[in-house]
Amino acid sequence: MTPAEYARAQRLLVRRDPVLATLIRRHGPCGIGDAVRVGHFAALVRSIVFQQLSTKAATTIHSRLTSLMAPDEVTPHTLAALTDEQIRGAGISRQKGLYLRDLCARVTSGEVALDGIDSLDDEAVISALTTVKGVGRWTAEMFLMFRLQRPDVLPVGDFGIVSAVQKAYGLRKRPTPERLRAIGEAWKPYRSIACWYLWRSLDNAGAVSSSTAPRPGRARQEKRAT
Repeated sequence: MTPAEYARAQRLLVRRDPVLATLIRRHGPCGIGDAVRVGHFAALVRSIVFQQLSTKAATTIHSRLTSLMAPDEVTPHTLAALTDEQIRGAGISRQKGLYLRDLCARVTSGEVALDGIDSLDDEAVISALTTVKGVGRWTAEMFLMFRLQRPDVLPVGDFGIVSAVQKAYGLRKRPTPERLRAIGEAWKPYRSIACWYLWRSLDNAGAVSSSTAPRPGRARQEKRAT
């Protein structure tokens, strides 16, 4: 999305939803496009590493892992070349190590064709990515939002979104996925932008720089058995 498209999205959301209008005025321009730009493969590696960890711990582990591949880029080749001992030594669990190996194998074989993934629609992207062990719908949705910059993604399984909607809309109970979808009807076709502001609303420091990347909540359950 271009800056003009983000501005158009903000105007639409302000008109349609007074709750979001308040958040938009408080937090300024949407910064969803300000995330660090890395390759598709590197973004997926980062997503797997960050699953079910605090931001601080995940950042440390991810830094250790990527340093093993420096000065080269994070690619299927450089990651596959690492030994299990090196991966575990970086702090990656055995299970996540298997997920990373599976990601390498599927991308290298072409089963998950990252070079052409930009041309797929949202559901096709999710279908492709969730063939990888350890990559569930939530991880695929984060990839859509922050890597592919898709404007209309609503991750109903994200704990941060659930909490933010409950707080912002004054709900007695945490909204169900069905309730979230109903509330989010007014946000189409810019539900990703609405989610960015909802994540921002959880920042206890108040107004923040739009260049600061949001911290999506963890999925309620993000795993695949096979």
